[in-house]
Amino acid sequence: MHLLQSGVDITVIALWLGHESPVTTHGYVEADMTMKERAIGKFCQVSTKAVRYRPTKDILAFLENL
Repeated sequence: MHLLQSGVDITVIALWLGHESPVTTHGYVEADMTMKERAIGKFCQVSTKAVRYRPTKDILAFLENL
């Protein structure tokens, strides 16, 4: 868990532990609150302004003629 919390990829950890597959390693991994907060923080960092799509008259005319 310390390696995972430090940012080491789980596939590297699996290799160090001698696991045949990272899937085996996932059985031992539990995310703690710090890891969950970091993940949510990365998710919430994206700030984009929502813009509603407005088709042009040419596109509307094309669609009406289909």
